[in-house]
Parts: sequence; structure tokens; C-alpha cells
Amino acid sequence: MSNVVQTAPDDEAGTDSAVAILRPRTSNTERVLRVVVPIAMLVLAVIAWHFTVVLNGIPKYILPTPGDVVNSLLNDWPTLLPALLVTLRITFTALILALIGGVAMAIILVQSKWVELALFPFAVILQVTPVIAIAPLLLIYVPDTQTVLLIIAFLVAFFPILSNMVTGLKSVDHNLLNLYDLYGASRWQTLVFLKLPASLPYFMAGLRIAGGLALIAAVVAEFAAGAAGQGSGLAFRLLESQYRLNIPRLFAALILLTGTGVAIFGITSFIAWLSLHRWHESAVKREN
Repeated sequence: MSNVVQTAPDDEAGTDSAVAILRPRTSNTERVLRVVVPIAMLVLAVIAWHFTVVLNGIPKYILPTPGDVVNSLLNDWPTLLPALLVTLRITFTALILALIGGVAMAIILVQSKWVELALFPFAVILQVTPVIAIAPLLLIYVPDTQTVLLIIAFLVAFFPILSNMVTGLKSVDHNLLNLYDLYGASRWQTLVFLKLPASLPYFMAGLRIAGGLALIAAVVAEFAAGAAGQGSGLAFRLLESQYRLNIPRLFAALILLTGTGVAIFGITSFIAWLSLHRWHESAVKREN
């Protein structure tokens, strides 16, 4: 019995050490698979696309091969790049303005219940009104088409920031609020040192949403406003390629828009991780 009693802890220690050794390997394997699996599926999808076009003899003006799209992307780069830069400028300008305006408006709204009741409905009305319905009115009152696109993209990206910030500023622990009141903190000190840091996860969630919406709104607004000619964005190049049946260029423009959207999501997610990974549960890495 004594041998059994003495052996059991050793076995448990050996098991624990084996598990401790195996865990990093499993974690590393999962990290590799998270990268390899999506890339492999994307490669398989491109291969299936290529063989579908080739085996069925589909004409280029109906569905080009991936090679045709890549060639168009390279050959039409001098045309697509300026349009991409225009779309990026509108998207990021609208996003920055939405961040500034959304945070400022949220801070104003949470200071008073009556201010919130008076102003928040206007933000909701702007959010639920279709962009296509707003564009014709803005074209009448705003002479510059680029300004119209910027206003529409701003309006679409503004509400997620405002809504998430208002929710975050209202979600502060009441015990902490009482503690600040107990120590005689001013309203400004409570806002800067308690409410704003506590609302950071909500703000980051709004940032991820608004980043994608700003790009979508910039493209949709250009469709609705009918912007054309030099100085237009990728939406005009999409329509131009459609009218000319230049489908490879249309796909190339779509790839640029998709890549831009993925890049914006990646950048905003990375910013959120940098801000939250040291302390917030939504970004803290857990060991399984």
C-alpha cells in the first residue's frame, strides 16, 4: 500500500508535466491551422473558379479566369489606383470625423437625461433613413459631389460610434461611481478617469463596425450620386467596366474593394487588441 501511495503522486506529477509539455504544441498547432485553413480554402476556391471557366468554355466577358483578373489588375493599375485613393480618402476622412463627432456627441448626451431625450432621436432618424434617399437632397444643397460622398459616409459611420459610446458610458459599475462620489471627484474627473476608460471596449466595437460601414457607404454613395469622370472612386470604375463589358477590370476593382475592407477590419481589430488585451476579458488570451 505504501508503494502505491508513493507512486500515485509521481504518476500525477508525470501526467501534469506531460500535459504542460503538450499544451504549447497544441496551441502552436492551432495557431498554424488558423492561418493555413483559410488560405487553403481560398486557394481551392480560386482553383475551382479557374477550372469551372476553362472546362465550360465561359467567355471572358461573362466570367473571366483568375489569370485574366490578375492581368487586368496589373494592366489597369494606372486607372484603378487613383480611383482607389479617392475611395480611401473619403472612407478614412468620414471615419475620423465619425469618431470625433460620435465620441463628442455621446459625452454630451450622457451628461443629462433631457439632453439625450432631445437629441438622440435625430441621430436615430439619420441612421434609419436610406442613404440613397439622402443623396439627391444633398446633391441639391451641396454643390461639390465629393463633399456629398463624404457627408453620406460620415452619417453611416457616425451612429455605430455614437450608440456604442453611449452604451459604454452608461455601463460603468455603480459601485465605482459611488466611490468617486464618496471621494468628492468632479464630473470631469469621473468622466476622464472612470467613464471613458470603462467605455473603451464599447468604443472599439463601434470602431470595427464603423470602419466597414464607412467603406460601404463611400461606394454606395458614389453609385447614388452618379459621380463620374476624373477624380471618381472605384464605384465609378465598377460601373464603367460593366457598361463596357470589361468584366476582368470589374473583378479587379471588386478585389481592391474587398482587400480594402479586409485591411480596414484587420487594422481596427489590431487597434482594439492593442487597447484591450492587457486587461479586458474580450481580448485577454485564455489558456485552455
